[in-house]
Amino acid sequence: MHVLIVGAGGFIGRHIAGRLLADGFDVTLAGRRPVGLARCWPQAATLACDLSRDDAGVWEARLAGIDAVVNCAGLIGHRADYAGVHDQGPRALFDACLAAGVGRVIQISALGADATGVTPYHCSKQRADEHLAALDPMGGRMGWAVLRPSLVLGRGGASMALFTMLAALPLTPRLGKGGWQVQPIHIDDLVEAVVRLLRHDGPIALKLDAVGPAPMTTDELTAALRRWLGMGAVPRIGIPQWLLAWVARLGIGPATRESLTMLAAGNCAPVAPFVSALGFRPMAMDQALARHPAAPADLAEARDGAIAPILPVLLALVWLAGGNVSLAFAPPDLIATWLTRGGLSGFTAAAALWAGSLADIAVGLALLARVRGAALAGMALMLVYTAILTAAAPELWADPFGPLVKNIAVLGLSLAVHAKEIRRG
Repeated sequence: MHVLIVGAGGFIGRHIAGRLLADGFDVTLAGRRPVGLARCWPQAATLACDLSRDDAGVWEARLAGIDAVVNCAGLIGHRADYAGVHDQGPRALFDACLAAGVGRVIQISALGADATGVTPYHCSKQRADEHLAALDPMGGRMGWAVLRPSLVLGRGGASMALFTMLAALPLTPRLGKGGWQVQPIHIDDLVEAVVRLLRHDGPIALKLDAVGPAPMTTDELTAALRRWLGMGAVPRIGIPQWLLAWVARLGIGPATRESLTMLAAGNCAPVAPFVSALGFRPMAMDQALARHPAAPADLAEARDGAIAPILPVLLALVWLAGGNVSLAFAPPDLIATWLTRGGLSGFTAAAALWAGSLADIAVGLALLARVRGAALAGMALMLVYTAILTAAAPELWADPFGPLVKNIAVLGLSLAVHAKEIRRG
């Protein structure tokens, strides 16, 4: 069987790709960055795609020789193109699958993508799910299945990153008074469900909620992950929902406003239909975690997750302070003295002061706006300033207040922010 995985670069797509290749399937990996996919899986074919732009005609040409399609594409966030990536794009893909004679389509949706949906994320997924079901209601021409997972946990997943970060803090935050209900499924079980659906003989037309064996509270989930990380119990601290929403709105944490809304609404469903349709019972979370013991790197990553979102903010404050202090707070005589030592005076000095200060402020604002390359631009600017001051006043390197030595720390912070930016993709 030749399987096309759309969204193969994402968390779920990567795991499905690895399992199918290990099981001997012929696999084509589709995503926005096919070069990276080819590096990870040189034994698989790759193609570039963009669900927000590619129409049914484009997809139909790509589907020659494809027996099954698994759509794992998904995103979440206040700037997410739900209409393109969750709704219009998948509908075009599904239309092309029917026209090209693809025998099976599996759509990875989300728990709550039904009449109970409470967010634009859910509603956009639901529209694509319903379109797929309407193309072949009985699954006789193009067998189809919609899997609607709850939280999907596993290394590399956003939900895992969020809850392990919470679990690793010195005091465990209590979300929604600790009573928000979730029913997480491990990525291994979700992948197993996809494999069984691909191998299913005969017509298929299913919508299944993919959940773990039993609901658990967010308190219970963070406690399980803290045990997995090898950490002892600590007191819990309540976090008001308004504060969680404020942090998510600022974009300085791993949670988004929509993910918090989903958690507050509940993320649970009966597991019996899943078990009946697929013939296996998903693992309880403690069992799933035991199969993948935590390593020191997992604890380091969890702790890093708590501070990583604030690093760009801290670096931005350094640049904003530098620009504003020079323009509005530093004594003019002192500024003039330093500019004179650099060989500048009159209009040239004023222009240099304004240009440098505005450049500092621009870097700070770019960091707050998460503009790619902002940290690198700041490093280049800082190195220019350091070189100029070293030439004009080398004694500053021995100054007890360390005006130049502190640039080394800023360089380290800038490198850390840039590394996180690369990792974020």
